Amino acid sequence: VQLQAYGGGLVQAGGSLRLSCAASGRTFSTYGMGWFRQTPGKERGFVAYISGNGAGTYYANSVEGRFVISRDNAKNAVYLQMNSLKPEDTAVYYCAASRSYHGLSYSTGIRAYDYWGQGTLVTVSS
Repeated sequence: VQLQAYGGGLVQAGGSLRLSCAASGRTFSTYGMGWFRQTPGKERGFVAYISGNGAGTYYANSVEGRFVISRDNAKNAVYLQMNSLKPEDTAVYYCAASRSYHGLSYSTGIRAYDYWGQGTLVTVSS
């Protein structure tokens, strides 16, 4: 599976942005998908997860209620709608696919994910 994340950019605090992640391959629906983010000098951290069929979603406490993860298996795509953005949301955002976690069980650990996109930068100005 090859992943390509895009949609990042510069936005003012309180604004919205939608990230997209395009995936190759015919078995996209068998992968659980996650979004992670990373800032310089910090470890890559979990943001959100969605199960293979889209029935299960989970969020980091820091984004719960502001971000929404979704997927369109017909288009081999996963999305992250980010609302009420804060300066602390500034980071490089990565999408990732997990073979092991694709149902209602999920993992926030980067080692659970087998494939990664290249990252897209989101900058939130105050």
